[in-house]
Amino acid sequence: MSAPEKITAEPRTEFGKGAARRIRREDKIPAVIYGHGNEPVHVILPGHQTMMALKHGGANALLALDIDGGEQLALTKDIQVDPIRRVIEHLDFVAVKRGEKVTVDVPIHVVGDAAAETLVVTENAVVSVEAEATHIPEFFEVSVEGAEIGTQIHAKDLDLPSGTTLLADEELLIVNVTQQISAEALEAELEEAEAEAGIEHDAPEAETEAAEGDEAPAEDAAEGTDSE
Repeated sequence: MSAPEKITAEPRTEFGKGAARRIRREDKIPAVIYGHGNEPVHVILPGHQTMMALKHGGANALLALDIDGGEQLALTKDIQVDPIRRVIEHLDFVAVKRGEKVTVDVPIHVVGDAAAETLVVTENAVVSVEAEATHIPEFFEVSVEGAEIGTQIHAKDLDLPSGTTLLADEELLIVNVTQQISAEALEAELEEAEAEAGIEHDAPEAETEAAEGDEAPAEDAAEGTDSE
């Protein structure tokens, strides 16, 4: 992890939905910092700079917040994003200190191409570890280059940097390389599952029209017999 991004934070003195909207209109983000047995600290952060810092720092971005001239290391714990406009609405941080150990979930990045006719399944996209607050791994890279069917990568197989301790079960399955399923087999499995669930599909319109067309001559023949 690179050095924490330094950001100047303003103390937040106004609360409520109206105040929050005014903050966001100024391209700023309301945030709160918890931890170390202290009362929550409410602050306002510059929108663009904070967004870029979080993007650069990853899921466990660490920021060095300047609050009234004093520095507070803040570990990102929750990011609330507007589902329509995709802008950050609120941030939750945990206060940490240099050298302090923290528990975090680190993302898994799978790289490489497995052998032909295989399917690479990421069974767990994150793994729980303990690391120093200023040395949290951004992600763990897992290579499946040339991996054959049956290859399995567990938590114990991850390459952890010095100072990082695995907290997850060593046998936690991270990546599983299986036989690639054909389109025909996949369709057959889907049809079987739907049949077991009692799902029925209406016949395609073209088939319905054809069936109705086949019935018409029989009706005409019946009418001709009656006339005779």
